[in-house]
Amino acid sequence: MRVAISVTGVVQGVGFRPFVHGLAGRLGVSGFVGNDVHGVFVEAEGERPQVEAFVEALKSQAPPLAVVDEVRAREIAARGEAGFRIVESPRDGAADTLVSADSAPCDDCLRELRDPEDRRFRYPFVNCTNCGPRFTIVRGVPYDRPLTTMAGFAMCADCKQEYEDPADRRFHAQPVCCPACGPTLRFAPGGRSDPIRETAEALEAGAVVAVKGLGGYHLAVGARHEEAARRLRQRKHREDKPFAVMVADLKQAREIAEVSEKAEEVLSGRQRPIVLLPKNAELAPAVAPGNRRIGLMLPYTPLHHLLLALTGPIVLTSANVSDEPIVYRDEDLGRLEGIADAFLTHDRPIHVRTDDSVVRITNGRAQLQRRSRGYAPEPIRLETKQHTLGCGAELKNTFCLAKGHHAFLSHHIGDLENYETYRSFTEGIAHFERLFAVDPVLIAHDLHPEYLSTKYALDQDVELLGVQHHHAHIAACLADNREDGPVLGVAFDGTGFGPDGTVWGGEFLLADLTSYRRLTHLKGVPMPGGAQAIRQPWRMAESYVDELGRPAREDIVKLKRSGLNSPLTSSAGRLFDAAAALLGVRDTVNYEGQAAIELEQLADPTEKSAYRARIDDVVHGEDLIAALLDDPGARAQRAARFHNGVADAIARTCDRFRDHSATVALSGGVFQNVLLLDRTVEQLERTGFRVLTHRRVPTNDGGISFGQVAVASRTTR
Repeated sequence: MRVAISVTGVVQGVGFRPFVHGLAGRLGVSGFVGNDVHGVFVEAEGERPQVEAFVEALKSQAPPLAVVDEVRAREIAARGEAGFRIVESPRDGAADTLVSADSAPCDDCLRELRDPEDRRFRYPFVNCTNCGPRFTIVRGVPYDRPLTTMAGFAMCADCKQEYEDPADRRFHAQPVCCPACGPTLRFAPGGRSDPIRETAEALEAGAVVAVKGLGGYHLAVGARHEEAARRLRQRKHREDKPFAVMVADLKQAREIAEVSEKAEEVLSGRQRPIVLLPKNAELAPAVAPGNRRIGLMLPYTPLHHLLLALTGPIVLTSANVSDEPIVYRDEDLGRLEGIADAFLTHDRPIHVRTDDSVVRITNGRAQLQRRSRGYAPEPIRLETKQHTLGCGAELKNTFCLAKGHHAFLSHHIGDLENYETYRSFTEGIAHFERLFAVDPVLIAHDLHPEYLSTKYALDQDVELLGVQHHHAHIAACLADNREDGPVLGVAFDGTGFGPDGTVWGGEFLLADLTSYRRLTHLKGVPMPGGAQAIRQPWRMAESYVDELGRPAREDIVKLKRSGLNSPLTSSAGRLFDAAAALLGVRDTVNYEGQAAIELEQLADPTEKSAYRARIDDVVHGEDLIAALLDDPGARAQRAARFHNGVADAIARTCDRFRDHSATVALSGGVFQNVLLLDRTVEQLERTGFRVLTHRRVPTNDGGISFGQVAVASRTTR
């Protein structure tokens, strides 16, 4: 019996062909396996029971990094050949396969890294079929060495022998290399023979060192070196936003933060994201000023393992000036002039700029706040009728391409507020289109006419679909949970273009993947100074105080009542800003969401009482502000009662519309607030609602492009 088999999914660059080769050997099956533009193709011949067992094993077993979507087999004429081999990859046809995300070093590679008798001892580019760089080095498919940034490194005889040995862990591992034939490190200024040790010494001396990682350069300083951390803040123009910290292992992580069982699992998983955790020990105050949490990550390259073995915890933050994208090309290192004192670099090119992913833990679940390195570009299941592009929003931008039953949500692009980030956006779309053979015939975009992502869409000569911002949020939550709706959608965020000409952001929608209806919302309040009110929360505080008929700053009262540059907003984000300013938490912000983040940290998590808002045709958020002003309690208690009051208002509003749906979907950047999210879910479930929250896609604007594509997936041409 002989069968022709096609395997689709994340099956290239993950050791799938060596796995198939080994499986064939164990079952006594002859034939061949190879990569093509669709995935993996196999022909298998032998006795019927063995061939059938072989096909079943392909469906139920896989290497650690593989994700098998489908295995199709059809019987063909037998050839009577002996043996099983790996064949060359044909390059014809349109690419239609998937690409694995980058993965942290496996235990086998780490053992070699630390073994003085091994030829890869302390070699910072050790990898195998089960780990190492993938997405950031891939230039095209099929995933073979000539189409990666390893193309310029010819394998030495020893590496070639491993690569060609079916019994070896590096059998057909495309980035395979060693000190004799692979990339090399360089420390500058310097020149001694041990760049890792030179870097460690520079960090100990207080230097800011630019370190080349998987998806770009990071700026590193010792996390206990206050002067160095302050200097880094000044040079990056990053006044308050916390830095992420890399620690050597879980033991070191537990010394710094409260690490739950779920946090351990996420920290040590192959994706190695930054995990936001409660601090229990102080590092240099400038690392995370005034912050009760710290973003920790474990080493995710051999280079990081070697460096952390010689240092204590280190700050590792994107190498850029604030608001610019991360530097990833060696030729762009001039952008770091005046920021970095020294450079630890290497000669393996990075093809795709990719930031670190960020996760928070809530109710024993990982909540992705930034989906990037380690997760992208692995697809999310979504059925689509046509090739589609979702352009995303302005802040925390991602784009999303979809075809068939896959949605390819991009890595984190950033805020589309400058040319470099916009170029990263357009180049990223072009790369994904080539990589996954997507030629969009439908482009979904935000309704805001001034977003650069919207302008990009309007410049394309294909069918366009405008998707309201908050509908996209709820659609993203629905599709993330593989549901169609309708649901009661609670979309709470900072800003979204409303079809009525106001700024939305505190919305209660009846929504599915095709349409939405606005049921109610937070009562609209003017934003004195427009965008200035986002950067200066005290303006929203004065606006709310005036709404209550209480004395407010005269200039703000005049401005808001004039209607000039004071758009009406229902934004929950602006409500949180007002509360933060009135509690003395933050009058001005240096990064998006700062006031709300610090308000959450101030709140006493043991406080159970709540302020109460009136609900009629709208939800009166100003009542929560009035209660906060009149409460003589401590600031931490008042902050908690405000949070509890928002959760209570959400639950009571949903109860009013229970006849429409018994399921509630929560989405929008405000629900990154774990205290609010937990209290809201608790109250909704207590009253009998089924609650959907985000799982694989960020609840903030990083999920908007996925929501746009989800809506477009139900649009027929």
